[in-house]
Amino acid sequence: MQIKKTIDRIPGGMMLIPLFLGALCHTFFADAGSYFGSFTNGLITGTVPILAVWFFCMGAGIDLRATGTVLRKSGVLVVTKIAVAWLVAIIASRMIAGGHIETGLLAGLSVLALVASMDMTNGGLYASIMQQYGSKEEAGAFVLMSLESGPLMTMLILGGTGVAVFEPQLFVGAVLPFIAGFALGNLDPELREMFGKATHTLIPFFGFALGNTINLQVIGQTGLLGIGLGLAVIVITGIPLILADKFLGGGNGTAGIAASSTAGAAVATPTLIAQMQPEFAPVAPAATALVATSVIVTSIVVPIITAMWAKRQAHHTPSKGGAPLAAPAPAAAGMTLGRLKTTPPGRERL
Repeated sequence: MQIKKTIDRIPGGMMLIPLFLGALCHTFFADAGSYFGSFTNGLITGTVPILAVWFFCMGAGIDLRATGTVLRKSGVLVVTKIAVAWLVAIIASRMIAGGHIETGLLAGLSVLALVASMDMTNGGLYASIMQQYGSKEEAGAFVLMSLESGPLMTMLILGGTGVAVFEPQLFVGAVLPFIAGFALGNLDPELREMFGKATHTLIPFFGFALGNTINLQVIGQTGLLGIGLGLAVIVITGIPLILADKFLGGGNGTAGIAASSTAGAAVATPTLIAQMQPEFAPVAPAATALVATSVIVTSIVVPIITAMWAKRQAHHTPSKGGAPLAAPAPAAAGMTLGRLKTTPPGRERL
């Protein structure tokens, strides 16, 4: 049976399929974890520890000894993405009373869902798209996108806009595993290679555990709204990213569109935020469902519109970032660029 190949045909499938299975388990067998106990309970309820290991391995897989072009492109896209999410948080916090909407067509929408869906790019998706429609330097720009992973940026945005107040040690705790992995990975290339490979392996595990926090009834209630949110993410973040790529990053806008997605890791953000700030607990399930839908929508739509944009640009001006590659390289094979060598987290790393 070719189970993995089948799952890989689905955008973000290695994350989303286990998440859906976990949601099925939680919806119809909510007490399965406590009933079986032991290691089974650990798999079902282990979202935080599994993600902690994943963040560590992701940090270990990054080597910042990159060329100036890569760092420039990475920095422009990452800063723009975060700045847009920050602006959205400011506007939404003033328009949405109490931080979330309880009734009407937009019921379930919250500032938390908006920020979580917009402040992280699917780095693996971006890398695979740019290997086909961009240059090696542009494809390598995903290196700094990993810094967006985890709840840290969402915490900074929510805290900076006054939506929530986090104790200083919580910020440190959110980023410490990533920093520890990054330090070890850069001290020893062999450790970087070993831990970097684990990012792919851990994705279905935290997807399943995360799914066990979701009731499928909530996904049914927020389905259309989630689709709208995914399209909004592409438009709201995509336009500034195109402009930033063209005028600051030295590109033709293709990289900007490719970066206008929602990261798979963002699905875990509402739950993690709610564990640190219980005030978000009531909105976390709906926010998780909305972000998960946004991940699916952006994973499907972003490659399509990026291809259309790239072909349009090819008829007008040549790429400024270098010669485009003929075909995408396998995601699991890693990537080497100048002095950069890192294992991308795959398409599932949203």
